[in-house]
Amino acid sequence: MRAGDSRGLRSESQIMSRRKQIYEGKAKILYEGPEPGTLVQYFKDDATAFNAQKKATLQGKGVLNNRISEHIMVALGRVGVQNHFIKRLNMREQLIRKVDIIPLEVICRNVAAGSMAKRLGIEEGEELPRAIVEFCLKRDDLNDPLIAEEHATAFGWASPSEIDELIATTLRVNDFLQGMFFAIGIRLVDFKIEFGRHFDGDTVQILLADEISPDSCRLWDLETGKKLDKDRFRRDLGDVTEAYAEVATRLGILKDNPGEVTNLSVVRNEKNKD
Repeated sequence: MRAGDSRGLRSESQIMSRRKQIYEGKAKILYEGPEPGTLVQYFKDDATAFNAQKKATLQGKGVLNNRISEHIMVALGRVGVQNHFIKRLNMREQLIRKVDIIPLEVICRNVAAGSMAKRLGIEEGEELPRAIVEFCLKRDDLNDPLIAEEHATAFGWASPSEIDELIATTLRVNDFLQGMFFAIGIRLVDFKIEFGRHFDGDTVQILLADEISPDSCRLWDLETGKKLDKDRFRRDLGDVTEAYAEVATRLGILKDNPGEVTNLSVVRNEKNKD
């Protein structure tokens, strides 16, 4: 769709209005998919922080996250990390496999930052002795509390074998993403991912789900330490979508068709650089 093509925008809006909405979160909406066992994941421009106490609309953020998450999920699929992504449908939507989300946020940390730095009194930016995997319970009303593996298994949120699989897959994702981002001059500080159970007849498969984007990763420029992630919004650093677009540009995503990300001044800047 060309920038400024209002007919295209109306068409997208009309399609959305005809779909059955399944769920709406802070940054995405899930709609019933065109085939059984599928959903349509729509990326919003909404930005939230501190359990939605801070809110804003950042034009173009959803488009960028859709493209970045697509790029990463496809790359992970090529190396054998099974995930829910099927294909991108348009600027803001992707077709995904329907999963029952495991109610755990899985966090992998390579560098002390954010809540870990505060919780343990570690200076932000300190390299950790090894990658550390943490679990949080997905409960907005409780501010997604940090939990132990024993909590997850005792309360039936995940079985012991599932916990082992989540940890192993998360560390594998971490190894892959560290290499991917290092190659484009970005330090992967930490990231949050989610998993779901995909049912195919009598078979249950654990799939990587949700998204992987600057909304869910801490990404610092290797040379300058500049933050290229959601911390720019959390900490009022400004230029949030510009930072996301920089990540997309370094990944080679915007080079295909930078005009696809409409009404973003950063895209115009990138065109001028070219």
